[in-house]
Amino acid sequence: MNRNTKISVLLQTSQNFDQGIFRGIAAYAKERRSWSIYVEQEQQSWLSVLSEPGLSGLIVNLDSDVFAEKALRLRLPMVGLGGGGGYYNPTSGIPYVTTDNARIGQMAAEHLLDTGMRHFGYCGFPPTRNFSWTTIREKAFCQRLAASGFDCSVFHGTSALGTHAATTQREIAVWLRALRKPVGVMGCYDWRARHLLEACHSADLRVPDDVALIGVDNDAMLCNLTDPPLTSVEQDRYGIGHRAAALLDELLNGGKPDPLVHVIAPLGVVTRQSTEVVVTSDPAMCEVLRLIRKRACAGLTADAVAAKMHISRTTLDNRLKAALGRTTDQEIRRVRVALAESLLSHTTMPLRQIAAQAGFGTEQYLCAVWKREKGATPGQFRSSRNG
Repeated sequence: MNRNTKISVLLQTSQNFDQGIFRGIAAYAKERRSWSIYVEQEQQSWLSVLSEPGLSGLIVNLDSDVFAEKALRLRLPMVGLGGGGGYYNPTSGIPYVTTDNARIGQMAAEHLLDTGMRHFGYCGFPPTRNFSWTTIREKAFCQRLAASGFDCSVFHGTSALGTHAATTQREIAVWLRALRKPVGVMGCYDWRARHLLEACHSADLRVPDDVALIGVDNDAMLCNLTDPPLTSVEQDRYGIGHRAAALLDELLNGGKPDPLVHVIAPLGVVTRQSTEVVVTSDPAMCEVLRLIRKRACAGLTADAVAAKMHISRTTLDNRLKAALGRTTDQEIRRVRVALAESLLSHTTMPLRQIAAQAGFGTEQYLCAVWKREKGATPGQFRSSRNG
C-alpha cells in the first residue's frame, strides 16, 4: 500500500452516534499509519470529499440516497454503513456494517421486563426506507414481550424527524395518557425517548413511576440532560467504525471480504433514573428487589434476604416468583451477570477482578456461570464485543 493512502469518510461529525464510529475508524487508521483521512463536517460538503484527487477508498453512510448514488458512481473500493436498510444494495458486492437492531429491541424489552412492568409501549416513526432500523427494533421489542406473554402498544405519529414538533408532542401525550399504568416504553433512539419524556411532563405523568423510559445510543450529553436522566441501550459505535476500516483495508489489499454484511451487537443497557423502578403488587417484594439490586454484588445470599425480611426462604422464593417470575437466587445471579457483562464490554479489567467486583468470588465460578448462562466463556464474549 502507498505511504499516503487517501480515505474519504462520509459521516456527520456533528452527530454523537457518528462520532463514535469515527473513533473506531481513527483507531484503525493509526494502526495502519499509511492512511490519510478526509472528512467534512456537514453533508453539504461531502461532494468535495468525493472529488478529492487521488482518492483510494471510501467509508460512506448508505442511508442517504443522494450520497449513496454519488459514491457508487466513483467505482472505488468502498465500505457502507447504515441502519440495516436505507440505500444499501445487497447485490452490489460492497461490504456493509450495521448494528444489530433486533438485539437492541430485545435488550430494551428485557430491561423493562426486569423492572416488573406488565404494560408496554414502543415509540417510533412512520415507516420509511431511511428509518427501516426503527421498524426492526419495534418488531423485536414486541416479539420479545410477546414471548413473555405481554402485548405492546405502538406509536408512530404522523410526522417524521424535526417536522410538526408541537403536533407530534401532543399526539405522544394523548397516546401515553391512554396506556395502562405503570408502563414501560421504548423510544426508538435517544431523541425519540426525549420526546416521550417531555410529553410525560406535559401530561403530568411521573417518570419512572408512571412511565419508565428507555432509549437507544447512550448519547451521554442528551441522556444526562433530561430530567430524570435517561436509560439507554449502548451501541458499539467504536466497533462499527473499526470493523468498517478493517474491511476497507482488506479491499485495498486485493481481498474479497466474506461475509459482506457485518452486524455489530450492542454493548448493553446503561441504566439511569428513567427506569429505576420496581413494579409489583407485593410491597415487601419491592423492598426485596431494591435490596438485591443494591447488594447482590457484595456477597448477598438468598438466605440473608429471607432473614432480613423475617420470612422463610421458601415463602420468599414463592412470593418473588409470583411477582417477578424468578426465584431469589435467580434474581441475585441476574444482577451479578449484568454487572459482569458491562465490565467485560466496557473495560479491560482482568477476569479475576471482574469476578470479585460482580460478586462471583472466583474467576472459575464466573466462567462456570457465564458458560451456563451465555453458552460461551467470558473471554469469548469479550472478544465478540471487541470485534
